[in-house]
Amino acid sequence: MSARTRIKICCISSLAEAEMAIAAGADALGMVAATPPGSGMVDDATIRAITAEVPPPIATFLLSSRLTGLEIAEHVRHCGASTIQIVDHIDPGEIAVLAVTLPAVRRVQVIHVEGPSALDLIPRYEPYVHAFLLDSGKPGGTMRELGGTGRTHDWDVSRAFVRATRKPVFLAGGLTPANVAEAIAKVGPFGVDLCTGVRTDGHLDPDKLAAFMAAVRAA
Repeated sequence: MSARTRIKICCISSLAEAEMAIAAGADALGMVAATPPGSGMVDDATIRAITAEVPPPIATFLLSSRLTGLEIAEHVRHCGASTIQIVDHIDPGEIAVLAVTLPAVRRVQVIHVEGPSALDLIPRYEPYVHAFLLDSGKPGGTMRELGGTGRTHDWDVSRAFVRATRKPVFLAGGLTPANVAEAIAKVGPFGVDLCTGVRTDGHLDPDKLAAFMAAVRAA
């Protein structure tokens, strides 16, 4: 695989934000659909309007918290995304159903890194997905978090995860222009992903976005 670190800008909430991210050099855009608690949620109609205008080869990620393969497939069809980002640790059998139902859609499983036990999830999901995304949520907590926390996690665990899997790994969770170079050097991910780190008052900030892109390229 290429040594170039891919960049995914998440929590895209409008076509204007999508165009800004693409112009800055983003490889992929993420749209957050009704996901319990998280940042940047938008309605399905907005997601559909964005995905309809995004040119190839930019990937469009739908972040869905639905729990069954058929429900997820229906959601992807409705929103028109090229990639599904499964934000919860669901039954891998449901991902197998999704693979049969929508074989052309890329499947990315989020792993919430709460400790070294995250590595135990590699054999559970690896046969069914095209890539992993390491984030800092707490899916099993009293207040469930499935992304967009703005917190970093243990990058030592993330580095071990990257080395242990055969699949590409995106790194998310608390990345900013100030720390992304260190994250890339330490973890060695296929790509990086962020939401809050390039936003001001909830809106995509062109200056922070440009600074993040420059930091990744320099790294």
